[in-house]
This record gives sequence, C-alpha cells and structure tokens, in this order.
Amino acid sequence: MSTIEVRNLTKAFGDVRALDDVSFTIEDGEFAVLLGQSGAGKSTLLRCLNGLTQPTSGEIRINDEPVTGPRDDVAMIFQQHYVLGQLSAYGNALTGALNRTSFFNSLVGWHSRPDKMEALKALETVGLLDEANQQTGSMSGGQQQRVGIARALVQQPNLLLADEPVASLDPASAETVMGYIRSAAGERNLSTLASLHQVNLAREFGERFLALRDGELVFDGYREDLTVDVIDRIYGDVQTEDIREGTEATA
Repeated sequence: MSTIEVRNLTKAFGDVRALDDVSFTIEDGEFAVLLGQSGAGKSTLLRCLNGLTQPTSGEIRINDEPVTGPRDDVAMIFQQHYVLGQLSAYGNALTGALNRTSFFNSLVGWHSRPDKMEALKALETVGLLDEANQQTGSMSGGQQQRVGIARALVQQPNLLLADEPVASLDPASAETVMGYIRSAAGERNLSTLASLHQVNLAREFGERFLALRDGELVFDGYREDLTVDVIDRIYGDVQTEDIREGTEATA
C-alpha cells in the first residue's frame, strides 16, 4: 500500500508546460482515474510518478519518500502491450520479477519458487492460468494486455500505474481488461492511477477522478461529481459524441 503525494508539480519542455503546478494526494488502496484530452499532460504525469521523467519543479512522495528515479515498488501497464511474443504468457509474467533476479539467472531461466508461484497467481488473477503455456504472440490484443497486467503484478508493486491501457482494444475487450485491472488492484489493495479516454469506462470502474487540461489540474472529485458540465470543462471543443453519450448513459 502507498500514499502518493504530488505537490506543485511542474514539467516544462522548452517554453511548453506539460504540467503546471499540479497537486493532489492518492490514499492507500485508492483507485483513481486520470482524464483529459490528448496532450493534456496525462502521460507526462504518469512518467513523473514512475520516475522516468524528472519534473522541472515540485515533488512527488510515495509513503513520504521522494521519487527521484525509477522504483521497484511502482509498476506500469502501458497502452502498447510490450510483451515478448516468442515467450509464453507464464514466461512474460515472470519478467516482472527481474528486479529480484540476477541477470544470469534470468538469462538461463532460473527463478525462485516464490517468483514462479507469484507468476501463476498473477495469471490466475487475470483469467489466463489455463493459457499459461500459450505463446503470447498468438494471443489476442486483450489477452496480451492481461499478460501485461500479470507482469506488473509479479513486480509486487505498492503503486500501480496504467497509461491508456485499453486505448487499442475494442469496447468488449476494453471492459474486460479494465475489470481485471480493477479487481487485481482491489485484491491486493494497490494504490492505482489509470489514465483513460473513455469516460463511460472511467465512471464504471473509477472511484476518484483527476482531470488535466493544458497541464493544469481542472477537476478532482468522485463519480457523482463527474457531470456533463464537468466533462465539457475537461474536454471542451474536442469533446466527442462518444464521450458525451458515455457520460449521459451512466449519469
């Protein structure tokens, strides 16, 4: 479990501020969804949280420890699955244990029994235990993303981040994958921040909502507060009919 504190976070790329004085706190075990149009700063925020991008100013603290670089207790689920197609689902899940395995042992396939059990448990969590030995390259996009979730869980994180994890999936697969992310986070009491474009999915699976526009935090609230007017403020002129319909259907 982790408490995440973001204080006055700013990230500038030249004259462009991708993040502009952003502050919020995510409590232990909270499942938060990050909203915003393309270019709003969502990916930059997630990369700062996992230590891959250093902010220009401000700070991030996890359990009161400053984030100064990548951390083993922060796991990321990416939009692109980044699975190794020649490996099985089980082999891919085991790569999440690389932070606990020497390079040589990993190279020759030597893993501890606890790590092997953790990989099987993670595959069971995402509904792929029966497909553990299937080559990942032959799996559907939704299954590959579930393997990516399992890999993140094997890392044994305290904080789980997801950057548009269902953007490349059809609606049915997207709902399935979000269901597995939500249930996995709940089972392990993981503090979670997932960026999503689909507001209907966000409302279905999110508890807490943060929204960025032009690098600024323009909304911080809960499902009942995420009204059509708020969606208009977040997305403005680029709002699509899908976003509007999804919000009204679940209001």
